[in-house]
Amino acid sequence: MAPISYYLVLAIIMFFIGILGVLIRRNALIVFMSLELMFNAANLVFVAFSRQYQALNGQISVFFVMTVAAAEVAIGLALMVTIFRTKHSIDVDQMNNLKG
Repeated sequence: MAPISYYLVLAIIMFFIGILGVLIRRNALIVFMSLELMFNAANLVFVAFSRQYQALNGQISVFFVMTVAAAEVAIGLALMVTIFRTKHSIDVDQMNNLKG
């Protein structure tokens, strides 16, 4: 069995990569994937602590977070496809023009 510190370090690295992707990249799809990476890092922490303390609360929380994330992916990708059809780009800087 690996110690919990390994899981926490991996989650921190994943979360940091997600933050860099959100802050540096301008492509909406890359930003969207970076957000999902940050969600998965949080899920890894929930599962690691759930395993450490032999409680199912963390794993149940991960199940609900993944369910909401799946719905978010479906809606987010549908919005990106719609924006791409109208603007012919999914650049984050150009989405500022969508304000009404």
